Amino acid sequence: MKGGKLIIFSAPSGSGKTTIVRHLLAQSELNLAFSISATSRPRRGKEKNGEHYYFLNVTQFKKHIKNEDFLEWEEVYRDNFYGTLKSEVERLWAQGKNVIFDIDVAGGLRIKNKFPDKTLAVFVKPPSIDELKIRLKKRSTESDDKINMRIAKASVELATAPQFDHIIKNYDLETALSDAHKLVANYLAESSFKKDE
Repeated sequence: MKGGKLIIFSAPSGSGKTTIVRHLLAQSELNLAFSISATSRPRRGKEKNGEHYYFLNVTQFKKHIKNEDFLEWEEVYRDNFYGTLKSEVERLWAQGKNVIFDIDVAGGLRIKNKFPDKTLAVFVKPPSIDELKIRLKKRSTESDDKINMRIAKASVELATAPQFDHIIKNYDLETALSDAHKLVANYLAESSFKKDE
């Protein structure tokens, strides 16, 4: 797989990574395109296939796994799969774009490990677990049980932050947006080839 650069934003649910990624996509000079993930979970609200996710049933998802069609995939909860199709990244690279991901921590690290020389991996850190809980409750999209599962997962995910290239603290959104923009712009301005160290 040859092409542009990969920019990964990972974080526990409710950290603000999606808001940051949307902001960066709106900056045309960065030449970014969003990698749409595949999932086996049902659609929520007004989600559209091919815009928010590629919605697959569990059987279809498992067939793609067997065919090695994914750059990375994970069974986040039982029969609840998420993954990045190789064809999606190739599609965006063919358009001459750098690809940005809004992806869970495990998936982000897998892509980083596959393409270490062309990936910027950023971890978005929330102010605290308590603040995360408040943000998730405000969304009103999930049951208390689901929120508690996400909070338990967040504690584990926070421990992986040092494995990322950079950590952005999202304590104040404007600052986080500015930090993210600077980080990505500087990374894209660097040569695609790292000098021998």
